[in-house]
Amino acid sequence: QVQLVESGGGLVQPGGSLRLSCAASGSIFSSNAMGWYRQAPGKQREWVAAATSGGRTKYADSVKGRFTISRDNAKNTLFLQMNGLKPGDTAVYYCNAALSTWPFNALGSWGQGTQVTVSS
Repeated sequence: QVQLVESGGGLVQPGGSLRLSCAASGSIFSSNAMGWYRQAPGKQREWVAAATSGGRTKYADSVKGRFTISRDNAKNTLFLQMNGLKPGDTAVYYCNAALSTWPFNALGSWGQGTQVTVSS
């Protein structure tokens, strides 16, 4: 049973930064691409960024140039550095194993997510 535990969310002002972490258990992390996803109130969950096991990264256009995804394969941990946050980034953020190509569909069960709120 793979467990995904997201952390690092919080309340931040527009233009601020946050760093999210995702601790994953099980072999799913090392052998798969990993992705970040988010779900805003009243909206469907959407893909945000992905990192393959070999380190290639991809981003949704809405976050390109502001967010950076990275992974520590030795520690089974995924990160999302978010800079230049906007109110539109407000959402619950989730990590999951992902397909390594577009549309980077999630492969496993979801964790509890971490809330990111961007507001002045």
